[in-house]
Amino acid sequence: MKAFVYSGPAKMSLEDRPVPVISEPTDAIVKISKTTICGTDLHILKGDVSTCQPGRILGHEGVGVIESVGAAVTAFKAGDRVLISCISACGKCEYCRRQMYSHCTTGGWILGNKIDGTQAEFVRIPYADTSLYPIPEGADEEALVMLSDILPTGFECGVLNGKVQPGSTVAIVGCGPIGLAALLTAQFYSPARIIAIDLDNNRLEVARRFGATDSINSADGKAVEALMAMTDKRGVDTAIEAVGIPATFELCQKIVAPGGIIANIGVHGVKVDLHLENLWDRNITITTRLVDTVSTPMLLSTVQSRKIDPKLLITHRFKLERILDAYNTFKHAADTRALKVIIEA
Repeated sequence: MKAFVYSGPAKMSLEDRPVPVISEPTDAIVKISKTTICGTDLHILKGDVSTCQPGRILGHEGVGVIESVGAAVTAFKAGDRVLISCISACGKCEYCRRQMYSHCTTGGWILGNKIDGTQAEFVRIPYADTSLYPIPEGADEEALVMLSDILPTGFECGVLNGKVQPGSTVAIVGCGPIGLAALLTAQFYSPARIIAIDLDNNRLEVARRFGATDSINSADGKAVEALMAMTDKRGVDTAIEAVGIPATFELCQKIVAPGGIIANIGVHGVKVDLHLENLWDRNITITTRLVDTVSTPMLLSTVQSRKIDPKLLITHRFKLERILDAYNTFKHAADTRALKVIIEA
């Protein structure tokens, strides 16, 4: 089969690999229909994710059709159309019982990280019964790809951890796909203002189209002053960090109001400074989280009822044989105006 392989920092290729086989009775083999690229994949290619070793097939998102299942799989059978969760959950360990599936002792974020992932024609899914979701009849597969990772990530790590409430003021720092997913789902809770902050005017325009009430281009280094002017020098109740670099985390520290929350979503590959000399008396909370995908069934229902349309995030489409072009397009989003790219296997 064709598969996209990480061979070390900045090294990647489309290779021929053997089709995966059932190795545990809880496994399923899924023939990929559609997958996508995540910002985390770019972090891997930069060498930021030490758990992902050279030789790994990347990808942790997608939809497909079950080719075969292990003897212990009871919820699915060959021929079923399924949504693949980015998180693999045994459903039995201490963390799974606490619904912290991202910390499953034998699963978690392993797809495209510790085991081969979805940017291939076939993928092996461990713990299929608790790591796959049936695709409803008539559902749009492209839209559902967004439910593998970015929509639950934006919602759980940004909106839920950030305790967005009716009438509150929210800043989303970084309007890439994950920031926009947080923007879409923050509106479930009717905040009074959602302030989008980014370097890219195109992404700010998209954010306004998706529901941001205000936008700030931070390229001039005056984002803090602009936001404080907007909020009568108060700051925001929730600052969602959706990039994963020191500058954006520092910005969140400067704009959060007393009693507010900094909800980190970004994957940080280098150290960041925590300015306790400025924050020690401000009653703020800082949250971190890897998505647990506990919200996926709710989000699936919400998408099916057309209360939210994650397909709005898709800007480009490629065949698997052009995945290198897809990565180049996604990596240079400022020039290509890319958000999410769909890759058809």
